[in-house]
Amino acid sequence: MTAPPAADTAAAAPAAAPAADAPFGRPGRSMRGNPFVFGFTAALGVLTAWWLVQAVASAGSVLILIVVSLFLAVGLNPAVEALQQRALPRWLAITTVFLGVITVFAIFGLAVVPPLTTQSAEFVANVPTYVQELQNHPLIRDLDQRFQLLEKLQQYVTSGAFGTQMFGGVLGLGTVLLGAVFNSLTVLVLTLYFLGSLTSIKEMGYRLVPRSRRTRTRLLGDEIIQRIGGYVGGNLIVSLIAGVTTFVFLSVMQVPYALALALIVALTDLIPLVGAFIGAGVASFVGLFVSPTVGIVCVVFFTLYQQVENYLIAPRVMKSSVDVPPLATIVGALLGGALLGVVGALLGIPMAAAVLLILREVVLPRQERL
Repeated sequence: MTAPPAADTAAAAPAAAPAADAPFGRPGRSMRGNPFVFGFTAALGVLTAWWLVQAVASAGSVLILIVVSLFLAVGLNPAVEALQQRALPRWLAITTVFLGVITVFAIFGLAVVPPLTTQSAEFVANVPTYVQELQNHPLIRDLDQRFQLLEKLQQYVTSGAFGTQMFGGVLGLGTVLLGAVFNSLTVLVLTLYFLGSLTSIKEMGYRLVPRSRRTRTRLLGDEIIQRIGGYVGGNLIVSLIAGVTTFVFLSVMQVPYALALALIVALTDLIPLVGAFIGAGVASFVGLFVSPTVGIVCVVFFTLYQQVENYLIAPRVMKSSVDVPPLATIVGALLGGALLGVVGALLGIPMAAAVLLILREVVLPRQERL
């Protein structure tokens, strides 16, 4: 007996009884190619991407603290490993390095906060004297006779608006100081945790890479981490030299608060491109209060020292740690500063070194094989 044709079987299929595993009939045609489904799915994808961007933007300050802490942990890791090579356990090496960092912060606070408090109190106490000097100045007296400036200033001070704005300014300053203290403590705690678990973090990151590429990725990753640590160490050495030199010079010139100003110069010198000018400007401005001659001498000294640091000290220190061309250094610092401000400027140079390493070891050899 011959089998029925395929067409007859297909035609008779809809009239057949439902199968045992489909009691409610056959499933309908898939809606995968439906325009409505495609548009709805695309809209959900756009909304999800927008939500992720908003979440990252909202957590931007926290992410910056995490990145800074990880950067500091990577930078302090060479010091920890150096202590480990001297037969110290890792936990004791981390404790020693971390206590050194806390000591630096404590010295900075003890050296800077008392002078700021003293000078603020002196300024408030000398306000009547400053007002009297303004009244005795011929130009101010002439402007006051024309526009009644001092009278308007007195009315503004005695009005309620001045008190409200002054109180709000004090509250705003207090909020900024509390935020700075909280962020500093957060960075210190995160840095400690990152230092303690840096080895496990690296291993977990390497295990995310396919096994066939893991060895090469490990070598490149270790080299990048070593360069970041070398950059941080070299930058700290350059800043230390700047701070010691500034302290000796200001002490010889009998500029007040020489230690505090030297610490400010050392810390601002860590900022690429503009940090040295900020510290030199602050120290020279304080020197002007001693005498105009001392202020001019400070400007000349810092100008000459910056030339020595840029062309003699920094190249010799950084050459053994981070070998980055000057153009890449400037571009990395500018791009990092434009994206993340001071933090981006600090991270820009080691990131430029990492990008150049990947280009030289991965991208260019692959291009030569094509």
